[in-house]
Amino acid sequence: MDKSRVSLGLYRVLAYVTGVFLLGLTFVAMPAKYLVGETARFSLMPAPFGLEQWFGPESPLMLFIAMPHGYIYMVYVLVVLWVALDRRWSAPKTLGVVLAGTVPILGFVVEHRVVKTEKAKEAAAAAAAQEPAAAG
Repeated sequence: MDKSRVSLGLYRVLAYVTGVFLLGLTFVAMPAKYLVGETARFSLMPAPFGLEQWFGPESPLMLFIAMPHGYIYMVYVLVVLWVALDRRWSAPKTLGVVLAGTVPILGFVVEHRVVKTEKAKEAAAAAAAQEPAAAG
């Protein structure tokens, strides 16, 4: 298997995993830590009865969502750099793809566009490689 395809496949997987963890961090873990519970910094509502341990500054959701997200994002950045070097992306494009992993939902959109563009380039290269063979 071509290393270029492996790097792009790994990028796709990590883009989705990073995006899912970022959504969990943004819409579950952070609100649970800062917005819900009597001891939360910006408490907007009390924690549901019987589930108080999941909310407030000591929320275990930070351990289960925030910590893995941080490590996964670091691996995501390394894989984006691998893809960028392998496919000779410009620095602005590489930076844009890296930063897309920090904005909820945007990572999914950018992943779709990147893969669509890269597959089109692969198809064009394959077609160009077959033209001389057919003419000869």
